[in-house]
Amino acid sequence: MIAYDLCCEKDHRFEGWFKDAASFERQAKRKLVTCATCGSTKVRKAPTAPALAGTRSQNRGGTPADKSYATHPDAQQAAELLRQLSELRSHIEANADNVGGDFAEEARKIHYGEAEKRNIYGQASDEEASALAEEGVEFARIPWVRRADS
Repeated sequence: MIAYDLCCEKDHRFEGWFKDAASFERQAKRKLVTCATCGSTKVRKAPTAPALAGTRSQNRGGTPADKSYATHPDAQQAAELLRQLSELRSHIEANADNVGGDFAEEARKIHYGEAEKRNIYGQASDEEASALAEEGVEFARIPWVRRADS
């Protein structure tokens, strides 16, 4: 089996495993290889750094050990994820009320009909989140990334 780093027309990167190089070429030509992120069938092999064999050395047990090193292009995926999380934050801030540390209390009020139904966001402790979940209050926890300008 051969593992290839692949890239679609939108520069999404992902990994694919194939029997041999010809298998990748046949499947790509028939549009059977799709981007894991966007579903595009315009996929190509991405440039990758070669695995470099390290020197033969003795490990603590006294037996030889070969070490190989390789790099993977995860930085672009991380940057894309941060961009998406930043967009999510902007969307939430534009379409919901920030209730800060009163999130659990306000979410309960909305759930039980004691407050107007609306979109809110804020902070809650792990204990508060567990209690909300046990009560059947619908909410989602999201990673809150820092703004690029802060």
